[in-house]
Parts: sequence; structure tokens; C-alpha cells
Amino acid sequence: MKLMGKLFINGKIKVLTGLYIGASKTDAAIGDIDNCVIKTSEGIPYIPGSSLKGKIRSLLEKSILDEIVKEESPEKENLQGKNNSKDNSVNAKNKLNLCTCGSENCKICVIFGSSADKRSNEAGPTRLIVRDCHLTEETRRKMENKEGEFKELELNYTESKWENVIDRLTSRAEHPRQTERVPAGAEFDFQIVFNLLEKQDIDRFFYFISGLNLLQDDYLGGNGSRGYGRIEFSSFQVGAKTISDYEGKNEMEILYDGTLQGFSREKEEFADKLMKKLGLNDNEDL
Repeated sequence: MKLMGKLFINGKIKVLTGLYIGASKTDAAIGDIDNCVIKTSEGIPYIPGSSLKGKIRSLLEKSILDEIVKEESPEKENLQGKNNSKDNSVNAKNKLNLCTCGSENCKICVIFGSSADKRSNEAGPTRLIVRDCHLTEETRRKMENKEGEFKELELNYTESKWENVIDRLTSRAEHPRQTERVPAGAEFDFQIVFNLLEKQDIDRFFYFISGLNLLQDDYLGGNGSRGYGRIEFSSFQVGAKTISDYEGKNEMEILYDGTLQGFSREKEEFADKLMKKLGLNDNEDL
């Protein structure tokens, strides 16, 4: 198994409903926002690569949940024991739904990686690298100048939303709080790198793409059941570099440029282009 090339997904993530990815707060002033979004050192909101990667992995794990639950491991036996005890934690329940096998036959562990202390290291190196996603220059400029859809923006780059808890019996509003959100219409640049170490990684790449499709019909960040976090991949480009490219001019060849939905329709054509670039045929492995 050796590195033969890299696939690069570049594009934009568009926020369709207010996005909340929380950050820890070290101090709190009276009247200040209760739940703040994560920001850079410049005070600009961004989407951590870990949040994007974790959400996609979670959705793909849910799609094969029956296989994960059947998986046996000492860790899961211990967690199952906790679930059967009186001390029944939500965290222990959730961990039962995580894939921990580390098998070379497990697409989840091969693509997203598994812990170094797992009993099996068959999966090899993690294939996926997800970069932090930062606001596009155009979105940032519009927000700073309060232009277009951001002309009524309250804060520099975000909006605040009041929420409370309604007592169903008395209809009394309790526990009012403010939540900070990245407003609808904001766009983030994103880049995802997928390492190709063997021919099967092409199929694994398409499996990962199905996770992006799932994400568009789910939500990113917190409070998704209350309408937050709907996003779309508003532009979608896939390029490739082989080791020969790195040894030469280090130029990326664009193999697809369009939309995520369009890419899903043109997978076979893309696979043919990629196989040709890698110098593979149907009967050859990396």
C-alpha cells in the first residue's frame, strides 16, 4: 500500500438556515449572548474541519447502524454493561453506535480513521483530510459593509436569536437565552483531501460523497431539530494530483466542475478519467 495520488474537493458551503457551532466561553457579562459560535482569533466565525468530518462520519455510521451494533469488542461489551446498569448514560448509549472495528473491510474506519490503540490496524492510514472552512471574501465584505442580505445584521458577522422553554401545562415561558448564529446566505470556502492508496479507494471516495449528500438533507452544528444548520454545497469541484504531478509541475488536473448533484450523476465518467490519470485499468490494482 503506497500513496499514488490525492483527490481534492474544493467548493463553497452555503448556509440556508442560521448555523450554530458552539464555542466555550471563559467569561460572561450581564446581558451578553449565552451561546456563542466558534470564531477565529480575528473574531470571524468558521466551520471547524472536525465538525464537518464528524458529522459526515456520524451520518454514514447511522446508515449502517445494524452492522455497527452487531460488532463485538471489549470496549462495547463494557459499554453494554453500563447500559444494563442503573447508571445508564446517554454518552454510553451513543458510543455503542460508533464504529470501532479498525478493519480493512470497513469503509468507515478506512476513510475516517480509527484510534491508534485499537486491537486491529488493518485499515491503514486515514484517507480523509478535512480543512477548516472560512468565510468567502465576498461574504465577509458584505457583512462588514452591511450590504445585500446582511444589511440588517446586528453583529459584525453573526445574528442573535432569542429562545426559551415553554411549559406545556402553564404555557409560561422560562429560561430565556440568546443564541448566536451565522446568518442564512453566508458562504464558506471548503477543501477536502482524499488520499488514494489502493484501487478500492475510488469506491470508498464515492461512498464518502454519499455522506455529503446525506448532510445536505440533515443539518450541521447544533439545534438542528429546531431549524438550525441547513446547508448546501453551492459549488463543487474535484481535482487530482498523482505522485508524478508532485515530482513535476505540481499542477492539479480538474476532473469535475459543477454541483454535488451533478457529480453524483456523472460518477462513472469521473471514475474513467481518474483511472486513466492513475494509469490503471479494470483488472489492475495500485
